Amino acid sequence: MPRQDRPTFPAPVLITDTASLAALCERLVRETVVTVDTEFMRERTYWPELCVVQLGGAAETAVVDALAPGLDLAPLGALLANPAVTKVFHAARQDIEIFVLKFSAVPTPLVDTQVAAMVAGFGDQVGYDTLVASLTGGHIDKSHRFSDWSARPLSQAQIAYAAADVTHLRLVYEKLMARLSRDGRIEWVAEEMASLADPATYRVDPERMWERLRARSNNRRMLGMLRAIAAWREREAQRANIPRGRMLKDESLLELAASAPTDAIGLARVRGISKGFAEGKQGASLLAAMDEARALPESELPSPPADRHGPRASPALVALLKVLLAASCEAHDVAPRLVASSDDLDRIAVGEPDVPALAGWRQRVFGEQAIALRDGKLALGVAGKRIKTIPL
Repeated sequence: MPRQDRPTFPAPVLITDTASLAALCERLVRETVVTVDTEFMRERTYWPELCVVQLGGAAETAVVDALAPGLDLAPLGALLANPAVTKVFHAARQDIEIFVLKFSAVPTPLVDTQVAAMVAGFGDQVGYDTLVASLTGGHIDKSHRFSDWSARPLSQAQIAYAAADVTHLRLVYEKLMARLSRDGRIEWVAEEMASLADPATYRVDPERMWERLRARSNNRRMLGMLRAIAAWREREAQRANIPRGRMLKDESLLELAASAPTDAIGLARVRGISKGFAEGKQGASLLAAMDEARALPESELPSPPADRHGPRASPALVALLKVLLAASCEAHDVAPRLVASSDDLDRIAVGEPDVPALAGWRQRVFGEQAIALRDGKLALGVAGKRIKTIPL
């Protein structure tokens, strides 16, 4: 790769006071693009603890110590909300979640280079270091990726590591946008940003947490109990600010829903629940939530998430759709995971109309041919080492 493709990045500046942060943001707000990353800790808490924010401009890089005493992050919030400045992240979801919690708003406008890379044909969930090496010839030192970012003072090595995540990102973004513009796919990325830009994406609904447990049961009464227990755990974990798994493990929730104990003695018999928990305030609170679930009428109980009325998808047809998906994505040089999920294929197979893979740019890449294949108007064949489509 030519030497000029490897720019010399400015030495990062550590920001520890509000005046310096305000001055930095006043300069960055005049730019069209600012690269952003965060370092946070979540191993011991429910809510992510923001430790460091990295900001990259065209000619400066700053590492903001979010834990510095007296530091007010309001200037950062104003920068992230400024519609004239595009905020560029890589694998943005957790970073954005932190900013939504901190500022009650999604940074706007935003671009996630991981998503952009998937649209550009770099495969499913391409790593940042891989993308940097592929597009810029640069190298990311990952030796500090498991640092304790809450410990102070930050070392020079940590500051340099954190800064690298936003310095290379600008060049990655520029090269990706040039490639996507050349291929007419800028609008594809814009469509993908809609979900990331929706604040609802980052809100946890305790009443739906039971769905993540994938209970192997069609018993609606048991599922109603599981819903109540999972919602109770989520709210208690939020209140105590501890990981949900440290409050109660998933296995304990499933056993609780199946056995449905009515008192502290029965609660203590459940694997993973101590006698102290069962006989304490949390045990009493959990039993009360279970009593409420027990009293629900049949009409208010949940249905199994996978329960759909109508015919089940033909496994053979779904298999053909998977082959078509792989072939279509190979032809268009786009990541299959971005085009259609397994659930999309099942729903297309049974004729459901409102499927993400049948809308927008996905319709052109895959959806139209998927419908034709399902309806017997398209066949699949082999040409050399590639799959080909045959109109019928």
